[in-house]
Amino acid sequence: MKFSKILILIVTGAVTGTACGLFGGGGGMIVVPMLTILCSLKEKESHATAIAIILPLTIISGVIQILSNNYDLAVGIPTLIGSVLGGVLGGVLLKKINGKWLVKIFAVIMFIAGVKLLIF
Repeated sequence: MKFSKILILIVTGAVTGTACGLFGGGGGMIVVPMLTILCSLKEKESHATAIAIILPLTIISGVIQILSNNYDLAVGIPTLIGSVLGGVLGGVLLKKINGKWLVKIFAVIMFIAGVKLLIF
């Protein structure tokens, strides 16, 4: 891989990490298109790679927030349980869903999230 491409991926990773740290997530909206465009990965590979990238980012950001006393265990623990169950379901569905449908679903979710951010 060329140095320029590696540098672009490092910058993309930095932007993704910053988004996760600031917003508590959202890195997938950055990293999935970049992996698809820059690395020519298939949609499923991009989503799976994004999941693997975002997991350690989320853990690091979570630890920082817990140490900063910005974490409510009464809310966080039940949400964590639901998120783990949803993550397992999502991982199973990712294996089964057609790549073209995955792109459409991802685009709709990104659109809805964008509209929500503009309105609220």
